[in-house]
Amino acid sequence: MNIGQVQRQSLIVFGSIIATTLIGFVSTIWFARVLGPAPLGIYSLFLAYYAVLNLLGDGGFGGAAVKRISEGKEQDEYFSAFVVIRIVLLSFSITVLLFLEPYLTGVTSSGVFLWLMVALVIAVFQNCTASGVYGLGKIGVHQGSLIAEYIFRVLFQVVCVYFGYSAAGLAGGFVAGMVAGGIVQVWYLQLRLVRFSMSHVRNLSNFSFWIFLTSSGSLIFSYTDTILIGLFMTNADVGIYRTALQLATVGSFTTLAFQTVLFPRISSWAAQGHLADVEKALARACTYSLFLAVPTCIGGWILGFYLLYYIYGASFTGGVTPLVFLLLVQVVNIFMFLGTMSLNALDHPKDAFRVTAISAVVNIILNILFIPVMGITGAAAATLLAIAVNAAGAYVLLSNLITVKIEYTPVRNILCAAGIMGIFLLVFRFFLPSPDMAAVLLSVASGAGIYVMVLLRLDREIHNEIRDVCTSFGMPWPRWL
Repeated sequence: MNIGQVQRQSLIVFGSIIATTLIGFVSTIWFARVLGPAPLGIYSLFLAYYAVLNLLGDGGFGGAAVKRISEGKEQDEYFSAFVVIRIVLLSFSITVLLFLEPYLTGVTSSGVFLWLMVALVIAVFQNCTASGVYGLGKIGVHQGSLIAEYIFRVLFQVVCVYFGYSAAGLAGGFVAGMVAGGIVQVWYLQLRLVRFSMSHVRNLSNFSFWIFLTSSGSLIFSYTDTILIGLFMTNADVGIYRTALQLATVGSFTTLAFQTVLFPRISSWAAQGHLADVEKALARACTYSLFLAVPTCIGGWILGFYLLYYIYGASFTGGVTPLVFLLLVQVVNIFMFLGTMSLNALDHPKDAFRVTAISAVVNIILNILFIPVMGITGAAAATLLAIAVNAAGAYVLLSNLITVKIEYTPVRNILCAAGIMGIFLLVFRFFLPSPDMAAVLLSVASGAGIYVMVLLRLDREIHNEIRDVCTSFGMPWPRWL
């Protein structure tokens, strides 16, 4: 991007996402082998219900607070207004939870309902500190708190599962992680609670309404499939589906990193009228998001069955067909996530909502139609189609505000290198149709190596940027590359 601070913060976020994802993968593998699909399905439903109820308790004010704080004016006042609003909205989310208790059989019968209520209370503390730190642009602290949250979560979960607490232990660990992450963030929070006026509440409300609606659409994408699978099918099916989804998200590291870093930056650039910086940064973000997502998608298509079988266990191989769609979802997600994030950061949350609302309705309808007929494969297909609608709509609306650029030469080189890697993996499958775990891991490592070497040879610009980043951190760079 030729923007030092963004590049540095992107690397911090990227490293944080790698760390948290690895922690999540390793722990899920152990949980899958110890507990099986059904308890993991209950825990997935717990996360889905928490996300929906926490959104009601946030009301979009968290995103609005980040936006206003990042603009650099009256930061203490906006932060204080958000804290008070968040506490008031907590009562609403708790009331909704108590009303829905008789219908949440998946969580009430497994002992995680109480943890769900506790999580909503702790979320007030965790969300307020996170919004304050993130709005101030302290990306390193924000990501460090996420790592602490994941570590404490997993440690607590491992201990609880070891002593036989199953899904309730997983939910308790989730709450413990939230407490740890909030403590890290409050230590570095440089905002104070001060007296604020109704104008601050109105300014937050004007932005939060559209953020809330857009976030609602995002939640529909994230959890409609999970909730409806739990409604139409079994907890074990939920566990299989979410496990396949977790494997697919290996290719989303860079997208999440750029989405996290660029929102406050684009907001600041837009306020200063520096739209050229926005256009350049988005183009680079798309390229480097595809850098990982495309080879992950192709490799997962070819080796998906073996990865699910050897990593999670034979009971999870029912997720092979959904995995085909879920891997492609991660590629389309790049344009959906970056597009809607940019619309919000450019102060056009109404546009982000419009496209998200349409695609959310499409997602609900398709899930209801597909799941009873196609099972969890139908859920994956519905998600892919709906996200494609969202991505296309976001691109059209964003094009009305800035010039949306695609770096065609680097993208072409990424596709070419990934294709060569795919040919290698197909040859591997042909000559070794029933590989053991060691052979599968070796093929994955070899395929990744082939992809990187071919791409660095084809694209000298990407080569030079990666080389400069490595050497700036004191890492040796092979001369033969």
